[in-house]
Amino acid sequence: MEEHLEAGKESKPSSMSPDLQGDSSLQVEISDAVSERDKVKFTVQTKSCVPHFARTEFSVVRHHEEFIWLHNAYVENEEYAGLIIPPAPPRPDFEASREKLQKLGEGDSSITREELAKMKEELEAEYLAIFKKTVAMHEVFLQRLAAHPTLRRDHNFFVFLEYGQDLSVRGKNRKELLGGFLRNIVKSADEALITGMSGLKEVDDFFEHERTFLLEYHTRIRDACLRADRVMHSHKCLADDYIPISAALSSLGTQEVNQLKTSFLKLAELFERLRKLEGRVASDEDLKLSDMLRYYLRDSQAAKDLLYRRLRALADYENANKTLDKARTRNREVRTAESHQQLCCQRFERLSDSAKQGKPHGPGAPATALLTLPGSPFLSSPELMDFRSRRVSSFRKNLIELAELELKHAKVSPPASPSLLAAFLASHRWASRPLSSVLAHGGCGGARGEVRLPGAAPAVQDHSSPFWIRTIPFCHW
Repeated sequence: MEEHLEAGKESKPSSMSPDLQGDSSLQVEISDAVSERDKVKFTVQTKSCVPHFARTEFSVVRHHEEFIWLHNAYVENEEYAGLIIPPAPPRPDFEASREKLQKLGEGDSSITREELAKMKEELEAEYLAIFKKTVAMHEVFLQRLAAHPTLRRDHNFFVFLEYGQDLSVRGKNRKELLGGFLRNIVKSADEALITGMSGLKEVDDFFEHERTFLLEYHTRIRDACLRADRVMHSHKCLADDYIPISAALSSLGTQEVNQLKTSFLKLAELFERLRKLEGRVASDEDLKLSDMLRYYLRDSQAAKDLLYRRLRALADYENANKTLDKARTRNREVRTAESHQQLCCQRFERLSDSAKQGKPHGPGAPATALLTLPGSPFLSSPELMDFRSRRVSSFRKNLIELAELELKHAKVSPPASPSLLAAFLASHRWASRPLSSVLAHGGCGGARGEVRLPGAAPAVQDHSSPFWIRTIPFCHW
């Protein structure tokens, strides 16, 4: 299946990180995207007045693996160890939707043609929603890099935006994936060792508070993400369950007598409206809540990685001090130990300043900063404070929009249900009598508390059970 999306013509309000295109000197967007089986080609369009670029407007075609290469280049660069690296966009995953469509295409004798058409429509809408979200997540990654006063000046970022040919980047093989998994385990064990067994004490209360908060926040975000996914999945399942109900009522409407035909068709219309409403509710919750939680789950992990790098630098600095003391006691290799101790001290202070106080740019910028972009501030925002303000702004924006959408759906849904149900009941002989009266007088000649058809044998009443009233399906009334 091939899917094409002109992103520039679609309204793509990102739920992950708002207001990223504030600086007009470098604007990046994904103007087009094409899905070809298991790969997605993104057309990255750049508008810039930076002297580094030969043109003011240009575009290139990039694959997902090239986005991952760019993210890894930032993570592996020591100059950016004191910064929160924007999380890499997730790999496009259309396999589940394709498998559902394929199984649906094979056909099932128990599914009517109407149900099949509705299910196919739902799956195609789900596929398109995943495709749009994939484009949005890749675009947010680039826009956060372009909006950052330091990360935007990286040479690899310029190459990614401007180089017109393929970057010849391959995906990781199994050995490399296993190596990355083992490195994550080693990092977690190292962090536990530093904070636990080594007894290293934090020298700054600010970072101790931030670390405690981020550990708790990351756990809460992960739990909230799982719960939001369950709620969204429940709405989707409910919408899917309405399909066979609506189809069955439509089928009854074509088979029953005229007195019931209109009623069944109206009920089928009711369940069809409810299906569409539940589908919209699930889509809104997925976009405004689940996606936001998933994004900040990864973003909070990036902030935790920053604090780990600083904690590792503090441990190295403490070890360098101990090594220097031993060297002075032995009077051996003192100069080497002093040089190593100074390097560890400088790295630790640089990471602390970048995370807490911001980082100066201009004459004292690192070697990777090729030029000062117009409109960039002289002093960047502290990374952890910027993470907080960005997070609060995004949560406020998306939760307000989600609440407005929920209110909109709540206002749309109630008027339809009572009117259709009333129209259904109006066509039956029991509609002219209150239900309490029907139960009190035994319906049509039945015993007290029993509803039964004319001519039917009285039901055996089991008064030991609270549910002893015999019920007759309303389609037989």
